[in-house]
Amino acid sequence: MHHHAFALKFHSSPHYALSLSNFSLQSPNQLLPIIPPFARVPNVSSFVCLRCRSSAADVSPVKYADGSSIGSLGENGGIVVADKPIDVATLGNLCVDIVLSVQELPPPSRGDRKAFMDELSISPPDKKYWEAGGNCNMAIAAARLGLNCVAIGHVGDEIYGEFLLDVLHGEGISTVALDGETNAKDNSSYCETLICWVLVDPLQRHGFCSRADFKEEPAFSWITDLSDEVKLAIRQSKVLFCNGYDFDDFSPRFIMSTIDYAAKVGTAVFFDPGPRGKSLSKGTPDERRALAHFFRMSDVLLLTSEEAEALTGIRNPVKAGQEILRNGKGTKWVIVKMGSKGSILVTKSSVSVAPAFKVEVVDTVGCGDSFVAAIALGYIRNMPLVNTLTIANAVGAATAMGCGAGRNVAKRHQVVDLVKASKLNDEEKFLEELLAKIPDSPKINLLSKGIGKDGSNKQQMEIVSMEKVVSELLPELEHGRCCVKSSS
Repeated sequence: MHHHAFALKFHSSPHYALSLSNFSLQSPNQLLPIIPPFARVPNVSSFVCLRCRSSAADVSPVKYADGSSIGSLGENGGIVVADKPIDVATLGNLCVDIVLSVQELPPPSRGDRKAFMDELSISPPDKKYWEAGGNCNMAIAAARLGLNCVAIGHVGDEIYGEFLLDVLHGEGISTVALDGETNAKDNSSYCETLICWVLVDPLQRHGFCSRADFKEEPAFSWITDLSDEVKLAIRQSKVLFCNGYDFDDFSPRFIMSTIDYAAKVGTAVFFDPGPRGKSLSKGTPDERRALAHFFRMSDVLLLTSEEAEALTGIRNPVKAGQEILRNGKGTKWVIVKMGSKGSILVTKSSVSVAPAFKVEVVDTVGCGDSFVAAIALGYIRNMPLVNTLTIANAVGAATAMGCGAGRNVAKRHQVVDLVKASKLNDEEKFLEELLAKIPDSPKINLLSKGIGKDGSNKQQMEIVSMEKVVSELLPELEHGRCCVKSSS
């Protein structure tokens, strides 16, 4: 039986006070130490800790070559991925989810919700209800796919911060503190780890509340500059992942400066506006400016079909994706997620489409985060585009089969099992109709569950069989590596 999770985000759109006045972009110092080595099972003590007011831990200097070797050009929209030591860095949005069953979700009024949350906060619930949340979901899913990951953000020096660091380090994810010059020692709440209460009612509907909902400015508005360690982490990463919840952490001007720094040092920016996109599009002038900057400057944009339609006014998700791509400055991929109907990847020269996997949905929390981890994998490893969508759909589906996110996101063996079983939803007719309405269409790649169905079709449509995709994905997944496209 399907339990559909309705994410009821009880958000009032806060007013963001800007505290950034003197952000300067300096050239990275060539002699800065690299973040400590990225062992799969790291030595926790060797990490730059995400502790409030802590200094960098034991870091050893390593020379960084700016003239890095470049990845090959493929059919994936002419992607060039620099050979950097870190695969993915996530920006901000590190929180502990406390998942509790409640008889009813919190009341809609702001005052009642605040009282409800304060009551929950009086004593820490049993640790069995704690889970890593926010961008930890994407980082954990990516690490399980074999990517080297670093989480950049802020956690407090208390039991929740300790828990979050233990979870991340246990998954082989490095952490770098995003701490600014602060008077936070005068106000301990600024230093606390962000807690998100995830409340589930008997109908499996979700309500979320955190202190970010009740602040008039971002939780860490006192972070106004990128430290040398954070600059280095961004500079040495192939991908920087950001989402709409970063606006709950940081001022819009800080966010814009971070995007510009990533662009300057050749790090691809991935952006998923998520549920916050809607309120940000109607937010303060600074929020709207920063949101527009993301859409202009990101290399890869990820949206749901509803978000793509809201942004463009175009109902057809392929056409909406093409419109978003046209409006981007350096946008290479636009990915539109259509839930049970599958996903679409639009580049300047092609449109790729893959139906979703047929699974029993238990909980949709964390599915989008897991999905983007696999998109990053395909981008970095230069996979064929249909393969990238297929593995992303599989990772998202494997997460949906579990309960909650954090350490419950997809494990590699679950992804392997889904790919092997190859059970896709029956959406080919819908997808073909969608694609038939694209005038002057570029090359179209459509994943089909038919066996031996490879070949061309009318209107430049390439039908790619699931059998072919599985034969390419499985050897790589099972050996703990993921496939690099051979030049063809």
